[in-house]
Amino acid sequence: PEALGEASRRLTREQLFTMAATASINFSSMICYSILGPFFPSEAEKKGASNTVVGLIFGCFALVNFWTSLILGKYLTHIGAKFMFVAGMFVSGCVTILFGMLDKVPSGPVFIGLCFLVRAMDAIGFAAAMTASFSILAKAFPNNIATVLGSLEIFTGLGLVLGPPLGGFLYQSFGYEVPFITLGCVVLVLVPVNMCILPKYDSIPSKDSFWKLILLPKVLLLCLTIFSLSACLGFLDPTMSLFILKKFKLPAGYVGLVFLGLALSYSLSSPLLGLLSDKLPYLRKWLLVSGGLMTALCFFMLGPAPVLHIESQLWMFVLVLVLIGFSLGMSAIPVFPEILDCAYENGFEEGLSLLGLVSGLFNAMWSLGAFAGPTLGGLLNEKLGFEWASAIQGGWALLSVSNYTFFAFYIYCNYELLHKVIIITIVTDCFLKGSCNWDILYH
Repeated sequence: PEALGEASRRLTREQLFTMAATASINFSSMICYSILGPFFPSEAEKKGASNTVVGLIFGCFALVNFWTSLILGKYLTHIGAKFMFVAGMFVSGCVTILFGMLDKVPSGPVFIGLCFLVRAMDAIGFAAAMTASFSILAKAFPNNIATVLGSLEIFTGLGLVLGPPLGGFLYQSFGYEVPFITLGCVVLVLVPVNMCILPKYDSIPSKDSFWKLILLPKVLLLCLTIFSLSACLGFLDPTMSLFILKKFKLPAGYVGLVFLGLALSYSLSSPLLGLLSDKLPYLRKWLLVSGGLMTALCFFMLGPAPVLHIESQLWMFVLVLVLIGFSLGMSAIPVFPEILDCAYENGFEEGLSLLGLVSGLFNAMWSLGAFAGPTLGGLLNEKLGFEWASAIQGGWALLSVSNYTFFAFYIYCNYELLHKVIIITIVTDCFLKGSCNWDILYH
């Protein structure tokens, strides 16, 4: 028995290759995404873009990603998970290089229009790769998906960690083009590697639909949780670097280092949170609620909110970012397995088709929040300032955790009532028959 248990715990060759391929897309996509933070907002301002327009440029990526994730998640089995993964990565690499050429175009409407176009193309590639990767991981690791997702978030965090400082220093040393061209070439080099190592997963298409899935009450509330977390994270993209530059007078190269607090805490805590989510499934709802409350409190303290009358300090700002990274992991990691469990409980067919629906829905809701966060964040930052904008942004997390808490309490009360009704019915039946099946009564 010990030998069999040891063998079952070992990863197969296919699982190792799947993890390696997914780790590469997590790392490369996040590093390409996060290099914009330290310098693009100020560069866009020089080209005639306002804070609101910069927020829309960040948000447009997420809006296109939203629709693309839903479509690709539905047709994942028709297109093929491996082809979608590799094709999406190829598109992302090419578009990242194109983004580095935008400083050559004229300022004003031409620059802004091309920014929207290139970001939309990047969103399509990103949606294809991430939707396929989530599905492939859930297929390869059906019994410990949260642990694997949490472990691979190390590479997501590594991309977020390296992106801002690397982008900031490359921009400061070599100019606007070099960061994008360098990272775009790295992504393109990884494409043929993943074509060779990524296993092919086939599945029969299913008749299940997004509407059937999303109209489940629990899934709907979990989608609100995904949306609120993504909105809070996306809010920081167009606003935080400008606030740090003006408030703390740091150079662009050092602005990226401030991002490290959030990225490191998220990536280092995610494996542990994923393991807890798989080993102790009943803890998931507590992780969701605690993480949402902590996120709301941290965004209220990020400015801090003017009603607190606390002067912002750099050390306090970094500390709050560290807590935000941990709280986001608490709420985000358990969501995917919770949606899957809810789908299985409601009669959805197991297989790659369902995994495509769930991963597409997850990415779509994350993208919708990533659109609302930068868009509203840029507008609120321009009208009210960063302090009030961050406090208002925390309201998204508070709203989602409140709704989920009420729903969980409602379900708990109904289950308690159902248990009492069942026991009373069995006892009454025993009394009328004059005998009792004690095994049934015990269970």
